[in-house]
Amino acid sequence: MSDYDNLDALAMADLVRRREVAPDHFVREAAARVAVANPVLNAVVHEFSVPAAIETEVPFAGVPLWLKDTGVAVKGELMTSGTRLYQGVRSPSDSTLGGRLRRAGFVFMGRTNTPELALSFTAEGEFHGSARNPWDLTRSPGGSSGGAAALVGAGIVPLTQASDGAGSIRVPCAHTGTFGFKPSRLRNPHGPLQAEGMAGMSTLHGISRSVRDSAAMLDITHGGDIGDPWSCPAPSGTFISAALNPPKRLRIGMQIEGPEGYPLSPEVVEATEDAARLLTELGHHVEIATPVYDNGALARAWFVVAAVNIGRGVKGFAAARGIADPLALLEPVNAEWVRRSAGISGEDYLGAVQVLQASSRAMGTFFQTYDIYLSPVTAEIAPKLGELAGTGLGPEEFFRRFWAHAPLTAVFNASGCPAMSVPLYWTTAGLPVGAHFGAAFGGEELLFSLAGELELARPWAWRRPKLDLEAMYS
Repeated sequence: MSDYDNLDALAMADLVRRREVAPDHFVREAAARVAVANPVLNAVVHEFSVPAAIETEVPFAGVPLWLKDTGVAVKGELMTSGTRLYQGVRSPSDSTLGGRLRRAGFVFMGRTNTPELALSFTAEGEFHGSARNPWDLTRSPGGSSGGAAALVGAGIVPLTQASDGAGSIRVPCAHTGTFGFKPSRLRNPHGPLQAEGMAGMSTLHGISRSVRDSAAMLDITHGGDIGDPWSCPAPSGTFISAALNPPKRLRIGMQIEGPEGYPLSPEVVEATEDAARLLTELGHHVEIATPVYDNGALARAWFVVAAVNIGRGVKGFAAARGIADPLALLEPVNAEWVRRSAGISGEDYLGAVQVLQASSRAMGTFFQTYDIYLSPVTAEIAPKLGELAGTGLGPEEFFRRFWAHAPLTAVFNASGCPAMSVPLYWTTAGLPVGAHFGAAFGGEELLFSLAGELELARPWAWRRPKLDLEAMYS
């Protein structure tokens, strides 16, 4: 189907609503494509039962959607978080976000590959195996939303659900030529079973080919849940209307040096400088500027918060299920991370949370002067498979590689500010490199407005990877 390749999710839904195609038309096409491509990409790890009846008078009518293998519960379906520990676990009900996505008309198709417990910038877990980057099958699509990004990057679907706790949407998007948006803290709810993830650092949203799909998806998912401890500032209008209207001329602070000596490769620096040139052509003012925060302290705080959250989740699940030795079911590096959590005191955890809060102050100060922050997403291009995997490593060395791969993304999780990866650059070898943009807390509308302007100035949806997917689907 040639038309399938040229449609985003909103265009698909429009055809379904106008009855120009059958309600399950795009569902069947997407399933057929996954059946052919997944043995190559290993992007999908669970398949769901597709409903017989599909609602047609809703925003995303008949649009196929794969969910990340963690974070958004769907009644009766598997969610294993990439680990043997949760093998066979099915959700008893929809989460709040799952219900909103369902009511919007998305047809849930299955789950995408993520590393164990979503704790890596590469989707190379031992339980589900390695996802592969459609632009170069010897490379990782990134993580932790690696399978989700690989599906969109390969042109199999226009949109997937994903999540971001340190850069887990933006990093894989930077490596797969896709658009990745991380909303502000609790713009999307985590309920009803929990109020937040990772002390507020984990954020739910999606990966898309078009900016308007991402904006429209946020329009139907955002808003506080009953009893949420805090919420975002209300938007002035819809996010999709922001995406369709260019911003005023912006003052943009650009960072092209790694924090505290972390090296940045020439390719990612050139991609950032190329984005700055485009912004200047569009009339924006760009200058070198760096937010002032302690990146080393933030890395240590992230490690502590992650360890405590992982440890509590693993131990609580094991106690509820009567599993005597849950660590035996984890990859060794993550089992050791859980062991370390037992030695972290309440005072240590509170200190880590206060570091996160200090980053909020720092970014708030930065955005008093600048409208937008620009930097590389990652420190390097998409890594070869194995380079970021945790096999054979202890927690410290694994985490050092993890943080060094994307030392500039987690501050947006810690501070709660929104950020996005925009596919504006490809290397001479044909690998995509994303540019990283951030805004003040609650500034999603400004980011979508800028993203829409960039998409119009330098369209990326027509770019396709080297994979001969057309031959595969024929």
